Amino acid sequence: MKKIFIILLPILLGGCQKDFNNVVDPQTMSYQVSGIKTPGQFVYNPGDSLVTISIALNSSVFVKSVSFVVYSPDQIQLNLDAVQMFDNGNITSNGDSVKGDNVFSNKFPLSHYYPKGTYQVDYYITDNSGTTKLAAINYFNFDNGQTNVAPVISNLAAPDTVSLGASTTPILLTVQVDDGNGLSDIQSVFFNSYLPPDGHPSSSNPFVMYDDGTNGDKVAGDGIYSLTIGLPPSASKGTYRFEFQAKDRSGALSNKIIHNLVVK
Repeated sequence: MKKIFIILLPILLGGCQKDFNNVVDPQTMSYQVSGIKTPGQFVYNPGDSLVTISIALNSSVFVKSVSFVVYSPDQIQLNLDAVQMFDNGNITSNGDSVKGDNVFSNKFPLSHYYPKGTYQVDYYITDNSGTTKLAAINYFNFDNGQTNVAPVISNLAAPDTVSLGASTTPILLTVQVDDGNGLSDIQSVFFNSYLPPDGHPSSSNPFVMYDDGTNGDKVAGDGIYSLTIGLPPSASKGTYRFEFQAKDRSGALSNKIIHNLVVK
């Protein structure tokens, strides 16, 4: 569904509680979004990992259904299908406290493996004609309750020596990354290169590595990050120094692996 952001006009805010971030489709002929009741902060609890997500309407007479989609801090959609919301007063199952009050709710599970950060909720409303619109967007901060642990890199795979050819020489570099907070806590894996003859840094630093099945990476999501670089025939000969490192979402850096590559 295409997201069209329309800022709510101030005149429509009169008398409404401003507890939401963006109302995309504030009103139609049949309903108006009057507020978002989703908490702004949610801390993971092993006994209850369900966050209650709610939206309030001025009327639901012409509303067929209400639903939401949750996105991680990386804008990854966490639920494959939109989650239906209910105004049935079933607080145990749906988190809805009062039946028929035009507040639609449902619960969404958050894992302690999910990264800390700001999550986005998109709310959709389908009217009785079958038309579905993005009605509102809001955000909440999630704390997974984990003590942060810096990532660790190991098992670097890189050649020690290469010979320049008549065409560009491809070089595959891979490194394994582990994180006690889970692989989803990895923000980036990268290396810096330093060039002969004097060890000056490359103007392209840092080089970002991938674990998504591209750029020489074989298996997406296995914790092995890769990058294929190319040395043109005109590249300087001598010893190149590569420094590999990873960074997690809190900004903590891993150990550093230094590798020298002799180019002939």
